[in-house]
Amino acid sequence: MRLLLWIFQFAFGCHHNKLGSIVTIKKRTYQVCLECGHEFPYSWELMRSVRFDVADKHASLSREGQAKPVTI
Repeated sequence: MRLLLWIFQFAFGCHHNKLGSIVTIKKRTYQVCLECGHEFPYSWELMRSVRFDVADKHASLSREGQAKPVTI
């Protein structure tokens, strides 16, 4: 059943081609899909959207003072 739902979502769902500009609010940086509203974490170090676990890792490093992202 999950496979069928995944195939349906892949064929007819949002492919997130239209992403908005990068937004930083309350020390959280992300981009939003303009078609469906899904939020994608953004890494200033990598200069691209990242998975949630990578974004959490970078956030914990910045809290420890090892890496500090630039916020606009």
